[in-house]
Amino acid sequence: MIRAEVGMDAAAIYSFIAGCRYGVVASISVDGTPQAALVGIAVSPQLEIIFDTINTSRKYRNLIERPSCSFVVGWSGEQTVQYKGIASEPRGDELRRIQEIYFAAWPDGPARMRWPGIVYFVVRPRWIRYSDFERNPALIEEITLPE
Repeated sequence: MIRAEVGMDAAAIYSFIAGCRYGVVASISVDGTPQAALVGIAVSPQLEIIFDTINTSRKYRNLIERPSCSFVVGWSGEQTVQYKGIASEPRGDELRRIQEIYFAAWPDGPARMRWPGIVYFVVRPRWIRYSDFERNPALIEEITLPE
């Protein structure tokens, strides 16, 4: 089980997210309906969540057209991070930077680069809530980040 520290700060949230291999990303479709998908994630020290997908997926189309999204990370025990952010598909140096982070978490990631239509997203946080309901009283901390 991954445990974060009391009095969460960005470094503690980073450590918690980095200890989780998967997250559920939620996006909004063209017709306004919510859609969610489990994805393998990596996280940067700036709390950016990085994942790959293929350009024929629903999440790809949704995030290109409507980049606002949310994540839930961590569901072992009663600790979770809820996360709201803005997704983008990086190019050039930015793509190489996030791939380096992603491949450190997912060593098999470079092999997927041969897949037709493979793409990478980086999600920059706008709001994060860490909750630990195993504590009594429960610990709930929020961080709001500038746009």
